[in-house]
Amino acid sequence: MTNIEFKRRVSMTLVAMALVLLASAFVFAPPAYAATTEAVSRGVDYNLALVCISAALAFAVGAVSAGMAIGKVGSAAMGAISERPEIASQALIFIALAEGLVVFGFITSLMILGKV
Repeated sequence: MTNIEFKRRVSMTLVAMALVLLASAFVFAPPAYAATTEAVSRGVDYNLALVCISAALAFAVGAVSAGMAIGKVGSAAMGAISERPEIASQALIFIALAEGLVVFGFITSLMILGKV
């Protein structure tokens, strides 16, 4: 797979993920909110749907970018470990740093949802 095909495939995946998140937020978020609060009399609250979309995108972007970073760093680390096995602990540190992106996305989405 060439670099252009890879970028095209990743961009199509991100577009599909955004469309699914958008559709699910507008379908599932307002009834769930209405069932737990007194918003039944007000009707559908689309502001909550947008908050849910932003929280989901914060987590999704963090997860996708961490996956791409771990893929690149992990393959480079495995190549480096095959040449010099004594640097395995240093390679794991770089993989853990890339995994921190998921944690930042998760914390950001919790902060967004905490504002609701």
